Amino acid sequence: MSNVNGKIIVITGASSGIGEATARMLANQGARVVLGSRRTDRLEAIVNDIRTTGGTAEYQAVDVTQRSHLEALIQFAQSKFGRVDVLINNAGIMPLSALEQLKVEEWEQMIDVNIKGVLYGIAAALPIMKAQKTGQIINISSIGGHTVSPTAAVYCATKFAVRAISEGLRQEVGGDIRVTVISPGVTESELAESISDENAKQGMQEFRKIAIPAEAIARSIAFAIEQPDDVDVSEIIVRPTASPY
Repeated sequence: MSNVNGKIIVITGASSGIGEATARMLANQGARVVLGSRRTDRLEAIVNDIRTTGGTAEYQAVDVTQRSHLEALIQFAQSKFGRVDVLINNAGIMPLSALEQLKVEEWEQMIDVNIKGVLYGIAAALPIMKAQKTGQIINISSIGGHTVSPTAAVYCATKFAVRAISEGLRQEVGGDIRVTVISPGVTESELAESISDENAKQGMQEFRKIAIPAEAIARSIAFAIEQPDDVDVSEIIVRPTASPY
């Protein structure tokens, strides 16, 4: 029996891309998934699909830049199912641009979503997992959390931060709670749609020609979850075979 079966798994950024693929895959393996995103129409459709195929799924509107939204999502999952076994901090944005473009508002958005959103998720889930004396927090970083490239300085900084936060958390809570970082390479998603700088957008469109499907990342997440409780898969990098980065 898979260690995924029966687990209560909360996923942010679940309305498309990696979040959606992960929700569908884990529900198919018997997990009870609770999905959060701003686009509730998309969430409703995904949840209905999961239920139609015999899975268990719930959803709630979530803006990860609002700490109260993450608290409400985790509390909703706990009240509905009695516990929270896994939190997947997946929500993220990637409005790339050269620093000299001074897109300060976009820098702030990335910090709010990619860093604060992860921290707010941890803050909401950690007390419950500590009380349960078990749990797993999975944070989605990026290959941009391992190397920096032009137009991606701030984005990469946020993803480096996700890795640093995750490693600090792992050292602090190891023993009862597992902490995993997944670093995807270029993957089919809507992430690039947030790029407003035309040069950066064109460069990313070219790079994304080798993108792997979101299901490839979902499989790595499922692998980390399904390990025995005394095994913590701390970090996985998943990228296209043809990727130079």
